[in-house]
Amino acid sequence: MTKTIGGPHLTLHQLRVVWAVAHAGTVSRAAKKLGLSQPSLSQQIAKLEASIGHQVFERRAARMTLTEIGTFLLDRAEPVMREMQQLEDGLSGFAGGTRTIGIAGISSPVRVLLPQALRRFHDQYPDIGFDLHESSPSDVLAMLYARRANVGIVAASSIAQASMGFVQVPLLDDPYVLVVPEALKLDGVTSEDRLDAAQRAILNNGIHFIYGTQHQKRIEAWYETTLTNHRVVAQCRSFEVAVAMVRAGLGVCLAPALSCFAGASVLGGIRLYEVTVGIPRPLVALVPSQYRHLAPYSALIDTLREVAQDQVRPKIGPVPPFLKPSGYGR
Repeated sequence: MTKTIGGPHLTLHQLRVVWAVAHAGTVSRAAKKLGLSQPSLSQQIAKLEASIGHQVFERRAARMTLTEIGTFLLDRAEPVMREMQQLEDGLSGFAGGTRTIGIAGISSPVRVLLPQALRRFHDQYPDIGFDLHESSPSDVLAMLYARRANVGIVAASSIAQASMGFVQVPLLDDPYVLVVPEALKLDGVTSEDRLDAAQRAILNNGIHFIYGTQHQKRIEAWYETTLTNHRVVAQCRSFEVAVAMVRAGLGVCLAPALSCFAGASVLGGIRLYEVTVGIPRPLVALVPSQYRHLAPYSALIDTLREVAQDQVRPKIGPVPPFLKPSGYGR
Protein backbone atom coordinates (compact mmCIF):
# COMPACT_ATOMS: atom_id res chain seq x y z
CA MET A 1 0.00 0.00 0.00
CA THR A 2 1.39 3.42 -0.99
CA LYS A 3 1.84 5.92 1.80
CA THR A 4 0.50 9.44 1.27
CA ILE A 5 3.29 12.00 0.65
CA GLY A 6 3.79 14.28 3.64
CA GLY A 7 2.95 11.66 6.27
CA PRO A 8 -0.38 10.39 7.65
CA HIS A 9 -3.17 12.83 8.43
CA LEU A 10 -5.67 11.39 10.91
CA THR A 11 -8.96 12.97 11.83
CA LEU A 12 -11.14 12.44 14.89
CA HIS A 13 -13.88 11.12 12.63
CA GLN A 14 -11.52 8.48 11.23
CA LEU A 15 -10.70 7.33 14.76
CA ARG A 16 -14.42 6.99 15.45
CA VAL A 17 -14.79 4.94 12.27
CA VAL A 18 -12.03 2.57 13.42
CA TRP A 19 -13.71 2.24 16.83
CA ALA A 20 -17.10 1.51 15.31
CA VAL A 21 -15.91 -1.09 12.79
CA ALA A 22 -13.59 -2.80 15.29
CA HIS A 23 -16.40 -3.31 17.78
CA ALA A 24 -19.28 -3.90 15.36
CA GLY A 25 -17.27 -6.47 13.40
CA THR A 26 -18.80 -5.58 10.02
CA VAL A 27 -18.91 -2.45 7.89
CA SER A 28 -22.68 -2.66 7.50
CA ARG A 29 -23.35 -2.72 11.26
CA ALA A 30 -20.82 0.04 11.92
CA ALA A 31 -22.34 2.19 9.17
CA LYS A 32 -25.76 1.77 10.72
CA LYS A 33 -24.51 2.87 14.14
CA LEU A 34 -22.70 5.89 12.72
CA GLY A 35 -25.60 6.91 10.49
CA LEU A 36 -23.52 6.52 7.31
CA SER A 37 -23.95 4.55 4.12
CA GLN A 38 -21.90 1.38 3.76
CA PRO A 39 -20.05 2.61 0.63
CA SER A 40 -19.20 5.89 2.37
CA LEU A 41 -17.77 4.06 5.39
CA SER A 42 -15.76 1.70 3.18
CA GLN A 43 -14.32 4.70 1.34
CA GLN A 44 -13.30 6.34 4.60
CA ILE A 45 -11.49 3.17 5.72
CA ALA A 46 -9.70 3.00 2.38
CA LYS A 47 -8.74 6.67 2.66
CA LEU A 48 -7.39 6.13 6.18
CA GLU A 49 -5.34 3.11 5.10
CA ALA A 50 -3.94 5.05 2.15
CA SER A 51 -3.05 7.93 4.47
CA ILE A 52 -1.06 5.85 6.94
CA GLY A 53 0.32 3.43 4.35
CA HIS A 54 -0.85 0.32 6.17
CA GLN A 55 -3.87 -1.96 6.19
CA VAL A 56 -5.95 -1.37 9.33
CA PHE A 57 -8.48 -4.19 8.84
CA GLU A 58 -8.30 -7.68 7.40
CA ARG A 59 -11.37 -8.71 5.43
CA ARG A 60 -12.28 -12.30 6.35
CA ALA A 61 -15.55 -13.41 4.80
CA ALA A 62 -18.16 -11.08 6.32
CA ARG A 63 -15.98 -10.03 9.27
CA MET A 64 -13.52 -7.16 9.71
CA THR A 65 -10.65 -7.87 12.09
CA LEU A 66 -7.90 -5.51 13.16
CA THR A 67 -4.39 -5.98 11.83
CA GLU A 68 -1.41 -5.41 14.10
CA ILE A 69 -1.28 -1.81 12.90
CA GLY A 70 -5.03 -1.50 13.46
CA THR A 71 -4.70 -2.71 17.05
CA PHE A 72 -1.85 -0.25 17.61
CA LEU A 73 -4.01 2.56 16.24
CA LEU A 74 -7.09 1.63 18.27
CA ASP A 75 -5.16 1.31 21.54
CA ARG A 76 -3.73 4.80 21.15
CA ALA A 77 -6.91 6.32 19.77
CA GLU A 78 -8.90 5.55 22.91
CA PRO A 79 -7.28 8.14 25.23
CA VAL A 80 -7.57 10.74 22.46
CA MET A 81 -11.28 9.97 22.15
CA ARG A 82 -11.73 10.18 25.91
CA GLU A 83 -10.01 13.55 26.13
CA MET A 84 -12.04 14.90 23.23
CA GLN A 85 -15.28 13.67 24.74
CA GLN A 86 -14.41 15.24 28.08
CA LEU A 87 -13.58 18.52 26.33
CA GLU A 88 -16.89 18.54 24.48
CA ASP A 89 -18.80 17.72 27.66
CA GLY A 90 -17.04 20.50 29.51
CA LEU A 91 -17.84 23.03 26.80
CA SER A 92 -21.49 21.96 26.74
CA GLY A 93 -21.76 23.07 30.34
CA PHE A 94 -21.12 26.65 29.20
CA ALA A 95 -23.41 26.49 26.20
CA GLY A 96 -26.73 26.93 27.99
CA GLY A 97 -29.95 25.23 26.96
CA THR A 98 -30.79 21.58 27.53
CA ARG A 99 -28.02 18.99 27.65
CA THR A 100 -28.96 15.48 26.53
CA ILE A 101 -27.62 12.23 27.95
CA GLY A 102 -27.78 9.19 25.67
CA ILE A 103 -28.70 5.92 27.40
CA ALA A 104 -28.72 2.54 25.66
CA GLY A 105 -29.72 -0.70 27.34
CA ILE A 106 -31.31 -4.10 27.08
CA SER A 107 -35.07 -4.25 27.36
CA SER A 108 -35.95 -5.29 30.91
CA PRO A 109 -33.82 -2.81 32.94
CA VAL A 110 -34.67 -0.03 30.49
CA ARG A 111 -38.36 -0.80 30.92
CA VAL A 112 -38.42 -1.51 34.68
CA LEU A 113 -35.51 0.34 36.34
CA LEU A 114 -34.78 3.31 34.10
CA PRO A 115 -38.13 5.18 34.38
CA GLN A 116 -37.85 5.37 38.19
CA ALA A 117 -34.18 6.37 38.01
CA LEU A 118 -34.82 9.13 35.48
CA ARG A 119 -37.72 10.50 37.54
CA ARG A 120 -35.44 10.82 40.60
CA PHE A 121 -32.58 12.18 38.52
CA HIS A 122 -34.84 14.75 36.85
CA ASP A 123 -35.68 16.23 40.27
CA GLN A 124 -31.97 16.95 40.72
CA TYR A 125 -31.16 17.97 37.12
CA PRO A 126 -34.40 19.32 35.57
CA ASP A 127 -32.63 20.90 32.58
CA ILE A 128 -31.14 17.65 31.27
CA GLY A 129 -32.94 15.63 28.60
CA PHE A 130 -32.55 11.97 27.61
CA ASP A 131 -32.08 10.06 24.36
CA LEU A 132 -33.09 6.46 25.08
CA HIS A 133 -32.29 3.35 23.03
CA GLU A 134 -33.54 -0.18 23.71
CA SER A 135 -31.00 -2.48 22.05
CA SER A 136 -29.12 -5.77 22.12
CA PRO A 137 -25.87 -5.96 24.15
CA SER A 138 -23.69 -5.74 21.03
CA ASP A 139 -25.64 -2.72 19.80
CA VAL A 140 -25.32 -1.05 23.22
CA LEU A 141 -21.53 -1.44 23.03
CA ALA A 142 -21.47 -0.16 19.46
CA MET A 143 -23.43 2.94 20.46
CA LEU A 144 -21.09 3.58 23.38
CA TYR A 145 -18.03 3.28 21.17
CA ALA A 146 -19.63 5.45 18.48
CA ARG A 147 -20.60 8.01 21.17
CA ARG A 148 -24.29 7.77 20.36
CA ALA A 149 -24.81 6.79 24.02
CA ASN A 150 -23.07 7.94 27.20
CA VAL A 151 -24.35 5.18 29.49
CA GLY A 152 -25.14 1.54 28.74
CA ILE A 153 -27.15 -1.02 30.72
CA VAL A 154 -26.39 -4.68 29.95
CA ALA A 155 -25.86 -8.09 31.51
CA ALA A 156 -22.18 -8.46 32.36
CA SER A 157 -22.35 -12.09 31.21
CA SER A 158 -23.27 -11.00 27.67
CA ILE A 159 -20.20 -8.85 26.96
CA ALA A 160 -16.44 -9.31 26.99
CA GLN A 161 -14.94 -8.85 30.43
CA ALA A 162 -12.48 -6.27 29.11
CA SER A 163 -14.81 -3.74 27.50
CA MET A 164 -12.18 -1.22 26.57
CA GLY A 165 -12.44 2.15 28.30
CA PHE A 166 -15.61 1.40 30.27
CA VAL A 167 -16.26 0.99 33.97
CA GLN A 168 -18.80 -1.69 34.95
CA VAL A 169 -20.98 -0.51 37.83
CA PRO A 170 -22.98 -3.42 39.35
CA LEU A 171 -26.72 -2.79 39.55
CA LEU A 172 -28.37 -6.04 40.66
CA ASP A 173 -28.29 -9.81 40.21
CA ASP A 174 -31.41 -10.83 38.32
CA PRO A 175 -32.42 -14.42 39.20
CA TYR A 176 -33.79 -16.84 36.62
CA VAL A 177 -37.37 -18.02 37.11
CA LEU A 178 -39.68 -20.55 35.51
CA VAL A 179 -42.38 -18.66 33.62
CA VAL A 180 -45.64 -20.54 33.05
CA PRO A 181 -49.11 -19.53 31.81
CA GLU A 182 -51.39 -18.29 34.59
CA ALA A 183 -53.67 -21.31 34.19
CA LEU A 184 -50.80 -23.69 35.01
CA LYS A 185 -50.65 -23.60 38.81
CA LEU A 186 -47.69 -25.60 40.15
CA ASP A 187 -47.83 -24.59 43.83
CA GLY A 188 -47.23 -27.67 45.99
CA VAL A 189 -47.36 -30.10 43.05
CA THR A 190 -45.31 -33.16 44.08
CA SER A 191 -45.38 -35.08 40.81
CA GLU A 192 -45.91 -34.28 37.14
CA ASP A 193 -48.50 -37.08 37.17
CA ARG A 194 -50.71 -34.84 39.36
CA LEU A 195 -51.26 -32.59 36.32
CA ASP A 196 -53.84 -33.40 33.66
CA ALA A 197 -52.81 -34.18 30.08
CA ALA A 198 -53.30 -30.62 28.83
CA GLN A 199 -51.25 -29.18 31.70
CA ARG A 200 -48.44 -31.69 31.14
CA ALA A 201 -48.37 -30.82 27.46
CA ILE A 202 -47.94 -27.09 28.22
CA LEU A 203 -45.30 -27.78 30.88
CA ASN A 204 -43.21 -29.83 28.47
CA ASN A 205 -43.34 -27.28 25.65
CA GLY A 206 -40.06 -25.41 26.10
CA ILE A 207 -39.55 -21.91 24.71
CA HIS A 208 -35.80 -21.33 24.55
CA PHE A 209 -33.86 -18.10 24.39
CA ILE A 210 -30.82 -18.62 22.16
CA TYR A 211 -27.62 -16.65 22.69
CA GLY A 212 -24.84 -19.21 23.13
CA THR A 213 -23.31 -18.29 26.49
CA GLN A 214 -22.51 -20.33 29.57
CA HIS A 215 -25.86 -19.20 31.00
CA GLN A 216 -27.62 -20.80 28.04
CA LYS A 217 -25.76 -24.06 28.59
CA ARG A 218 -26.88 -24.11 32.24
CA ILE A 219 -30.47 -23.48 31.17
CA GLU A 220 -30.34 -26.28 28.60
CA ALA A 221 -28.91 -28.59 31.27
CA TRP A 222 -31.78 -27.64 33.60
CA TYR A 223 -34.34 -28.66 30.96
CA GLU A 224 -32.53 -31.93 30.28
CA THR A 225 -32.31 -32.95 33.95
CA THR A 226 -35.54 -31.45 35.32
CA LEU A 227 -38.14 -31.55 32.54
CA THR A 228 -36.88 -34.70 30.89
CA ASN A 229 -39.93 -35.01 28.60
CA HIS A 230 -39.75 -31.46 27.26
CA ARG A 231 -39.46 -30.53 23.61
CA VAL A 232 -38.44 -27.20 22.11
CA VAL A 233 -41.45 -25.57 20.45
CA ALA A 234 -39.93 -22.14 19.84
CA GLN A 235 -36.56 -20.39 19.87
CA CYS A 236 -36.43 -16.66 20.62
CA ARG A 237 -33.83 -13.91 20.50
CA SER A 238 -35.21 -11.90 23.40
CA PHE A 239 -36.55 -12.84 26.81
CA GLU A 240 -39.50 -10.50 26.31
CA VAL A 241 -40.62 -12.41 23.21
CA ALA A 242 -40.22 -15.73 25.06
CA VAL A 243 -42.37 -14.44 27.94
CA ALA A 244 -44.97 -13.21 25.43
CA MET A 245 -45.16 -16.73 23.99
CA VAL A 246 -45.78 -18.08 27.50
CA ARG A 247 -48.53 -15.50 28.09
CA ALA A 248 -50.19 -16.78 24.92
CA GLY A 249 -50.19 -20.32 26.35
CA LEU A 250 -47.64 -21.83 23.95
CA GLY A 251 -45.44 -23.33 26.67
CA VAL A 252 -43.02 -22.42 29.48
CA CYS A 253 -39.62 -20.73 29.59
CA LEU A 254 -36.75 -19.83 31.89
CA ALA A 255 -36.11 -16.09 31.97
CA PRO A 256 -34.56 -13.45 34.25
CA ALA A 257 -37.20 -12.25 36.69
CA LEU A 258 -36.92 -8.60 35.64
CA SER A 259 -38.08 -9.45 32.12
CA CYS A 260 -41.38 -10.62 33.65
CA PHE A 261 -42.12 -7.48 35.68
CA ALA A 262 -44.23 -4.42 34.99
CA GLY A 263 -43.06 -2.00 37.68
CA ALA A 264 -43.64 -3.71 41.03
CA SER A 265 -46.03 -6.33 39.60
CA VAL A 266 -45.71 -9.50 37.56
CA LEU A 267 -46.96 -9.16 33.99
CA GLY A 268 -50.53 -10.38 33.55
CA GLY A 269 -51.20 -13.87 32.27
CA ILE A 270 -48.18 -15.63 33.82
CA ARG A 271 -46.94 -17.20 37.04
CA LEU A 272 -43.32 -17.21 38.22
CA TYR A 273 -41.55 -19.94 40.17
CA GLU A 274 -38.05 -20.12 41.59
CA VAL A 275 -35.69 -22.59 39.90
CA THR A 276 -32.36 -24.19 40.72
CA VAL A 277 -30.38 -22.86 37.74
CA GLY A 278 -28.23 -21.08 40.32
CA ILE A 279 -26.43 -18.33 38.42
CA PRO A 280 -28.36 -15.03 38.19
CA ARG A 281 -28.00 -12.51 35.38
CA PRO A 282 -25.65 -9.74 36.62
CA LEU A 283 -26.90 -6.36 35.38
CA VAL A 284 -24.35 -3.55 35.15
CA ALA A 285 -24.17 0.02 33.97
CA LEU A 286 -21.37 0.70 31.49
CA VAL A 287 -19.89 4.17 31.51
CA PRO A 288 -16.67 5.62 30.02
CA SER A 289 -14.06 5.68 32.77
CA GLN A 290 -13.79 9.48 32.74
CA TYR A 291 -17.56 9.79 33.38
CA ARG A 292 -17.76 7.66 36.52
CA HIS A 293 -16.95 10.61 38.79
CA LEU A 294 -18.03 13.44 36.47
CA ALA A 295 -21.37 15.18 37.07
CA PRO A 296 -24.08 14.75 35.95
CA TYR A 297 -23.19 11.26 34.70
CA SER A 298 -21.99 10.10 38.11
CA ALA A 299 -25.27 11.24 39.66
CA LEU A 300 -27.25 9.32 37.03
CA ILE A 301 -25.26 6.12 37.61
CA ASP A 302 -25.62 6.43 41.40
CA THR A 303 -29.37 7.03 41.07
CA LEU A 304 -29.75 4.03 38.77
CA ARG A 305 -27.86 1.88 41.26
CA GLU A 306 -30.06 3.10 44.15
CA VAL A 307 -33.22 2.28 42.22
CA ALA A 308 -31.87 -1.18 41.35
CA GLN A 309 -30.99 -1.90 44.99
CA ASP A 310 -34.41 -0.65 46.14
CA GLN A 311 -36.26 -2.73 43.55
CA VAL A 312 -39.24 -4.47 45.15
CA ARG A 313 -39.44 -7.98 43.74
CA PRO A 314 -43.02 -9.11 43.06
CA LYS A 315 -44.19 -12.44 44.43
CA ILE A 316 -42.34 -15.43 42.99
CA GLY A 317 -43.51 -18.86 44.03
CA PRO A 318 -41.10 -21.37 45.62
CA VAL A 319 -39.64 -24.19 43.56
CA PRO A 320 -42.49 -26.69 42.92
CA PRO A 321 -41.66 -29.90 44.84
CA PHE A 322 -41.56 -32.09 41.72
CA LEU A 323 -38.97 -29.77 40.13
CA LYS A 324 -36.54 -29.91 43.07
CA PRO A 325 -33.37 -31.89 42.38
CA SER A 326 -32.41 -34.69 44.73
CA GLY A 327 -31.06 -33.29 48.00
CA TYR A 328 -32.25 -29.72 47.30
CA GLY A 329 -32.73 -27.66 50.46
CA ARG A 330 -31.02 -30.11 52.80
